[in-house]
Amino acid sequence: MKPLILSIAILSLALALVSGCGQPASPPAQKTHAVRPSAKKTKAAKPDAASLAATKPEAAKPEAAKPEPAKKDNGPAPSGPEFAVSEGIHKKITAKTDVTDVAQMKPYKATVPGMDVSFEMMPIPGGEFMMGSPDKEAGRKADEGPQVKVKIDPFWMGKCEVTWNEYELFMLPDEEKKMRAEKGDKGDHKDADAIARPSQPYVDMTFGMGREGFPAISMTQHGTLQYCKWLSAKTGQFYRLPTEAEWEYACRAGATTAYSFGDDPAKLGDYAWFKGNSNSAYHKIGQKKPNAWGLHDMHGNVVEWTLDQYLPDFYATLAKNNPADNPFARSTKRYPQTARGGSWQDDPPELRSAVRRASDPVWQVQDPQLPKSIWYLTDAQFLGFRVVRPLKTPSAVEMHKYWHSGVESGD
Repeated sequence: MKPLILSIAILSLALALVSGCGQPASPPAQKTHAVRPSAKKTKAAKPDAASLAATKPEAAKPEAAKPEPAKKDNGPAPSGPEFAVSEGIHKKITAKTDVTDVAQMKPYKATVPGMDVSFEMMPIPGGEFMMGSPDKEAGRKADEGPQVKVKIDPFWMGKCEVTWNEYELFMLPDEEKKMRAEKGDKGDHKDADAIARPSQPYVDMTFGMGREGFPAISMTQHGTLQYCKWLSAKTGQFYRLPTEAEWEYACRAGATTAYSFGDDPAKLGDYAWFKGNSNSAYHKIGQKKPNAWGLHDMHGNVVEWTLDQYLPDFYATLAKNNPADNPFARSTKRYPQTARGGSWQDDPPELRSAVRRASDPVWQVQDPQLPKSIWYLTDAQFLGFRVVRPLKTPSAVEMHKYWHSGVESGD
């Protein structure tokens, strides 16, 4: 009897297991804990204790917050000792600024405190213009278009390119301090002296072409930005590089032709030093005719740095806004950055108002330093710059970001 009873018990257990744990072809009609997919949002059925125990770690975690898109061209929030210097300069500038209206803008001459070195600035009225060149302009390149309407706020621009007389005060700090001492200057130079200065150049940076009254050349964009910060600390006025848009607007001076004076390259000799008349060297500033806004050497002599990163399709992105409001592609990497204007070694088509030039590592190939210098572009003997001063004084944060492109190493 016992074997028979045991057999019956085993059979009963097997049948129970099949009915309770099997995978039937059709689900039972009664309610289960499975959640059926539905087009409508419904509350999930409350899980039993076993299900909750199995899923608790995942269910207890809140949904991760999605990061906001990064803001373009703003860079990290400034901080640290360098920003503290920028804030000090900003306080000095805002305490001194007295011109706040376009009607008050006049040409002026400024002197670097403690020095017998001066420079002149010309007022540039705000307005709108077509940036770039038309499709049929002779010598036109693909990166000069499509043309886009741009709005520019008022600013002052250097009447001429920055000269060695000005730049060497910044480039050679020991000489500058010696000159101050000889003149008995006791002014406040604390902020200016706190700004990083170039390393000692390893060659004659004029390359034998001339120093007194000649344009300073062969510096990196970083070098020009630090010069602008230093000059601002010295003078109590805010200076920076022009944006690409500001540079072209100022160069054209209201003209829509290939050059500020028209379309005829035969007239270039009256306005510019270029391959046809330079005798293979740069020349003293301000010897050629100015454009309609009083700016000399916008065509030729030396190519000039701008603030912008070089973006081949920049104008296509600007065309989404009509007009584009004071456009600026903040520099975030060392190459390529944008220069404008043509030089003493260029042919006439390269001197047109719309021509853009991208910086290149070959501008520094002879530099013996490893890593390459953040201050000098020894092979860019055609490259210089001029400064601008916007009518509207920016905030300390904005000033700092104009002076610090985010590219401060030889990457």
